[in-house]
Amino acid sequence: MCGIVGVLARAPANQTIYDALLLLQHRGQQAAGIATDSDSVFAMHKANGLVTDVFRTRNMRSLRGSAGIGHCSCAAYGPSCDEEAQPFYVNAPFGITLAHNGWLSNGDALRAELSLAGRRHMNTASDAEVLLNVLAHELHVACRGMDFTAEALFEAVGALQSRVQGSYAVVALIAGRGLLAFRDPQGVRPLCLGMQPPDDGAGVMVASESVALDGMGYSFVRDIAPGEAVFINAAGELEARQLAGDAAARPCAFEFVSLARPDSVIDGASVYAARLKLGELLAGQVCSELDAAALDVVMPVDDISRPAAIQLALKLGVKYREGFIQNRYPGRSFDLPAGAARRAPGLRLNAIAAEFKDKRVLLVEDAIVDGASSREIVELARSAGASYVALASTAPPVLQPKAYGVDWPARRKPAALGRTREEMRSAVTADALVFQTLPALKAAIAGASPALQRLETSCFDAPQADT
Repeated sequence: MCGIVGVLARAPANQTIYDALLLLQHRGQQAAGIATDSDSVFAMHKANGLVTDVFRTRNMRSLRGSAGIGHCSCAAYGPSCDEEAQPFYVNAPFGITLAHNGWLSNGDALRAELSLAGRRHMNTASDAEVLLNVLAHELHVACRGMDFTAEALFEAVGALQSRVQGSYAVVALIAGRGLLAFRDPQGVRPLCLGMQPPDDGAGVMVASESVALDGMGYSFVRDIAPGEAVFINAAGELEARQLAGDAAARPCAFEFVSLARPDSVIDGASVYAARLKLGELLAGQVCSELDAAALDVVMPVDDISRPAAIQLALKLGVKYREGFIQNRYPGRSFDLPAGAARRAPGLRLNAIAAEFKDKRVLLVEDAIVDGASSREIVELARSAGASYVALASTAPPVLQPKAYGVDWPARRKPAALGRTREEMRSAVTADALVFQTLPALKAAIAGASPALQRLETSCFDAPQADT
């Protein structure tokens, strides 16, 4: 998962993009980058690190122009060096710089095809560089020796959609021409459109989450539809085109469980409302598997699980308490590389011992991925004095290490893969372990927006045996 933003306005875009990336920092903490366009001249700065670490005053001064794109990325399988951070750039045709959020299931095949048939060299293993080169190739074909037109651009994106498989939300700049944004035909990854009032500059912004629009004073207009491309030309005129005939919203369920900020709205669904409903439905599962009357307190593991934990406690009639204080700056644990680079639990959370001492505690976590952080949290609760520790997940068991909509690395084996429920409980050292059911997860999200009847949930599906 990553955060992307694109801006086209009358005023310099660099500060707006920087601030928007801060609002999207939860989507990725390993690398960040900004590219801007000033009179058809691109300026770019990108590097590994948090947004606040990557950009200095000298970098911001070099990012001139009123149009630009930005990106912050997670550590799923890169970047391993500054050059692999996004955005990426190609000089022909016209000059294009692009940033992307998602995962391409046929990325390796496209890379080989572009190299052999398209004679295009790629310097990294990034899916974004593949997307950029596919777009550049198709735009070159669509222009047929003529100058740039919006029609040619839409034709190129349509051709890209027919070639590329997987999830992708994209922002791109065409040098001197304008800002492009598009989503894959299933809309797995979020992307929304906002505008400034004319008195404030009449700018246009596209971003991964509506929270970036809200924070920057842009009014939310709508989500960019699955399979749709939007182009804002240099004069600020917007054109939109639905390019995929079989497009249908199928957003990633993990956005509502864990990835998005609770104050965002994705494809018409409030993330906060979905998480409240997740807690309410999880309460029913807890009652069916545990003696809820024997519990003393319900506690969220962190900020992400707080809305669900509050609602779960209300439904159970059990006291709600904040037992962990979260350090807000170390980054997501499942985004971090395995081994020595993983952070100790004490760097992320600190327990309030008085809230645990001699109590039977139900901890609420958003999802259990590889189980390592869950085990550390359970042990932290025990060391703080809890006499009984049950763990409840607002999501079903995660069964695939790299699914269509969620891109953590394959080396991080999911805790549920090949294990029984009892083996999982033993692995995380909890006294009891409760999971949300997949039908309940789907119902919670549909409850926030009845239009969302189809969801990308492949990370919760059992892997298919190779044939």
